[in-house]
Amino acid sequence: MKRNDTWLSRIFDVFNIAFLAAFAITTILPFLYVIGCSFATEAEIVEKPFFIIPSTFQFEAYKYIFSSQALPRAFLISLFVTLVGTATAMFFTLTMAYPLSKKNLAGRKVLLSLITFTLVFGGGMIPSFLVIKSLNLLDSYLALILPGALSTWNLIIVKNFFQEIPQELEDSARVDGCSTIGTFLRIVLPLSMPVVATFSLFYAVGYWNDYRASLLYISTNKKWPLQIMLRQIVLLASGNIDGASFDQEYVRPPAESVRNAVIVFGTVPILLVYPFVQKHFTKGVMVGAIKG
Repeated sequence: MKRNDTWLSRIFDVFNIAFLAAFAITTILPFLYVIGCSFATEAEIVEKPFFIIPSTFQFEAYKYIFSSQALPRAFLISLFVTLVGTATAMFFTLTMAYPLSKKNLAGRKVLLSLITFTLVFGGGMIPSFLVIKSLNLLDSYLALILPGALSTWNLIIVKNFFQEIPQELEDSARVDGCSTIGTFLRIVLPLSMPVVATFSLFYAVGYWNDYRASLLYISTNKKWPLQIMLRQIVLLASGNIDGASFDQEYVRPPAESVRNAVIVFGTVPILLVYPFVQKHFTKGVMVGAIKG
């Protein structure tokens, strides 16, 4: 019986690995195709339905993108908004989720009801614009940071995470003379690094890819973040609009290669962040926290 169980487990492992490998390939291949198209010629993109390595490499699309003097500035703006926005969002999320995780908090049920209400009902685009306008935040970087500074869904998940931390750890810290803030900083926060890393990544991806806020609230060209600037580049390559300055020495490349190069340029920077936080996704949160 044990022998049959061993063979069945091995067959299951092989099937599981093969299935996950096939699924991984289906998710990676489209991105490899986009990378290949960014280096390919227009004729090859039209003729071949799918390829990974183009037969002829050309860098005109990337030369066209980097010929804009505004692109480095837009990249730095997006980087600034992403870093400051992520730090602000995590500060609000953690400092609000921790008190709400305590059942003895006065007015906790009312606050949770109001928070849950926002999951079902939202103001919409026009009321949000009117709020930003009334606060005199139009055409400012705060308009890109503050509206997304707190996610209700992330707040609820982090609150539930804090509730799972044994109360005995906090009680022992208070017996040793730790204040509430000290307990949060020295006990709760170190144990919460996996959830901090995970939701920091979620917030960072949201700020980096945010397109609507820039389109609605930013009117000065020099304050455009990367996503809006890349949109302008695609439109210029398609011959639809005039606007951003590009060096004339570069011949306008095919629109398809530019679109794919824009996707690569907009995706790779945030994609490079994943390896640095990957270890926190699978790390045991409470391993070794309580003994005996």
